[in-house]
Parts: sequence; C-alpha cells; structure tokens
Amino acid sequence: MKYFFLAYAIIAVLFIGLMPTRGAKSPDTPIRLFPDMDEQDKLKAQKPSAFFADGRGSRLPVPGTQPLGFNETGASEIGGIHELEFGGGTGYYATGGIDDYFATGMPEDLKLSAETVGAFLERGRDAYNINCAICHGASGDGQGITGQFGVPGIANLTQENFGPGAYPDGRMFDVISNGKGNMGAYKHNIPLRDRWAVVAYVRALQTARKAPYGAVKEAFDKGTAGQAQ
Repeated sequence: MKYFFLAYAIIAVLFIGLMPTRGAKSPDTPIRLFPDMDEQDKLKAQKPSAFFADGRGSRLPVPGTQPLGFNETGASEIGGIHELEFGGGTGYYATGGIDDYFATGMPEDLKLSAETVGAFLERGRDAYNINCAICHGASGDGQGITGQFGVPGIANLTQENFGPGAYPDGRMFDVISNGKGNMGAYKHNIPLRDRWAVVAYVRALQTARKAPYGAVKEAFDKGTAGQAQ
C-alpha cells in the first residue's frame, strides 16, 4: 500500500509542476502534454505568409484544377450522356422514388438510347469497380476483399431478393446514395448519373449470371484466358 501512496504522490507533484499557474505569464514555451492542435501547419484565409515570395497566403488553384464531379472544360458529355451534378432534386431521377414509393426502370432524364447504353454500362462498370467491388465482389456475389477481414453483412447482389422484382431500381439507387446498415452513403462520392449507371451494371451482372453458358461462352473464355496470363 505504501508504494501506491508513493506513486500517487509522485504523479500529483508532476501534475502540479507541469500545470501553469492560473494567470501567470512567461516568455518560455509552455510544456503541453496534450497540444490539442494549438499549433497547425496551415494558412488562414486572407493572412500573409512569408513562405511565398509574394507574401500572400491566399493562393490560386494549380493549373488544371477542376471541381469535384465535373469534367474537363468543354467536356459536358461522356459517351453521349450528359454529365450532371451530384443531385439535390426531388424527382425520381434524384431520389429513386415516385410518390413515396421506390420505382423500377432507368429515369428518362438519362436520355438513354441504343447508341448510348453501351457507354452507360461501361461507366457503371468503372464506378462499380472503384466504389463497390471491394465489398460486393467483382461479380456482385459479396465476396470482396473486405469480407476476408471480417466485415459483416455484405450483401450478395446475385441473390433473388436483390433482383428487380423484389428490389426496385429506385431502392438500390437510394441505398447507394444514402447507405444502409454497415454501408455508408456514396452520394458525395459518386455523381448522380453514375449511381444510376451502377444500378444498371448490377442488373447486367444479375442477368449475366442467369444466362445459359452458350450465350456467354465467348466472353467467359476470354475472361478466363485473361486471368490465366
């Protein structure tokens, strides 16, 4: 017990010694056990800075900088599909719902046609592989890399309960946008149009999984050969 009181006394002395006296001023740098970000390597808006030759802390963006979610200057379309913003609307295109119900089908706002649907699916594939495959797997079967590290509750999108009959397109769009369960929201990461492209690509994965082998043999053999290399 005496060692406990001895340790307690030493800690108390150190604590009192390190704590500054209230109201005391000193030219010396204070000893701070927990700096709490009192000093940060940053520049405040409209403040001068000796780091730059012109003495100004406010800097212009570097050449080539563009806002998140926009294409390069003048490139307003990708694959013939207009590049739209991240959302904020109230219609089916922005929410996936009509009159408080989730609906099925691609919104008319996408202006899809036989000429643009291929590029649309390719866009969905790219967005899916970047944002979704890490959990849901490349084929949508829920066998992504995160599952190997114990992340629970990863949906197998190839199951019937995620098919278009049981799981409307608008509902899938809403989950991508706002998240569900362990899955976070992706509305700030994936542009509005690309979220619909992901929905379309997931439907393509589901359809391809049910297709007869003869109908997909050429693509399957080509993919298998590519993996073997």
